[in-house]
Amino acid sequence: MVTGAMPPTSAQPPSEGTCDAMTTTAVPSKIRVEKVSFAYSNAEALRAVSLDVYPHEVTVLFGPARSGKTTLLRLLNRLTDLLEGTRRSGHIYLDGQDIFAPDVDVAELRRRVGMVFAMPIPLPMSIRANLTYGLQLKGIRDRALLEARVESALRAAALWDEVKDRLEDPASSLSGGQQQRLCLARILALEPEVILLDNPTSGLDPISTSKVEASLHELRQRYTIIAVPHSVQQAARIADRAAFMLGGEIIEVGTAREIFTRPRDPRTRDYVEGRFG
Repeated sequence: MVTGAMPPTSAQPPSEGTCDAMTTTAVPSKIRVEKVSFAYSNAEALRAVSLDVYPHEVTVLFGPARSGKTTLLRLLNRLTDLLEGTRRSGHIYLDGQDIFAPDVDVAELRRRVGMVFAMPIPLPMSIRANLTYGLQLKGIRDRALLEARVESALRAAALWDEVKDRLEDPASSLSGGQQQRLCLARILALEPEVILLDNPTSGLDPISTSKVEASLHELRQRYTIIAVPHSVQQAARIADRAAFMLGGEIIEVGTAREIFTRPRDPRTRDYVEGRFG
C-alpha cells in the first residue's frame, strides 16, 4: 500500500511546461509529472522528478541501471500500487487530472495507459483469444467488432501478415519477437491513449527489434508512447524527446537531436558517449 501520498490538487490543471521541446508550449502535455519522489521501504528510487510528456511523440527515459526509469514508468499507470511499504509524494496528471486522486478508477486508468513489459507474457490461449479476452471482459460481444479490433491491433503491431491464417494457433507457438508484438497488439486492441514500453526488445533478435521499432514510428501518429529503451543507440533511433535519468533524478530533457548530439549537462554527454553506464 502506498503511504505518505500528498493530497490531490484543486480542479485547476497544472500550468504548461517550459522544458526543451519540439512541441511548443501551446500544445498541452498529455502527462505531467510534478515533483514526484518514490521509495521502496528504505531505498529511494525517485527524487523530485518533473517531466512533461507531449501527445503523439515517443518519449524515452534512458540512463544506467537503478536510475529510476522503470519505477517512473510503472507510476504512470499505478502499477506501484501493488507493492507494500512504498512511499510517494508529488503528482502525476493525465490530461490535467491527478491520477492519484481518490476518485480515480485505476482499472480505467490502466486501460487508458497500457504497458508492455520486457518479457512477453502471452495468455495461454489462441492468438485471437489473446486479443479478444480483454475486450470481452469489457462487455464487448459483437463478433464483427471483435474481429475488426483483432485485425486492426495486429496490423498496428506489424503482425497481421504473419499470423492472419493461424489465429486459432496457441500464442505460445509464436517466436519471441512475435509474442512481444502480440502483447503490444493486446494493449492496442483496448484502444489506449498512452503506451508504456519497458525494454520491449531486450530479448529479441535484430530483425524482430527492427520490426518493433518500425511499429513505434507508425503508432505515435495515434498514441502517446513512453519507452525505456534497451540501449542508448535504440533511444536515439526511436525518440522524439528524451529524458536522461541518473540516481533517481532527471538530469536533462530535450529533443532527441539535442540530447544525443549536443547535450548541455556533462553527465548526459559522458553517458551518451559511453564513458560510464
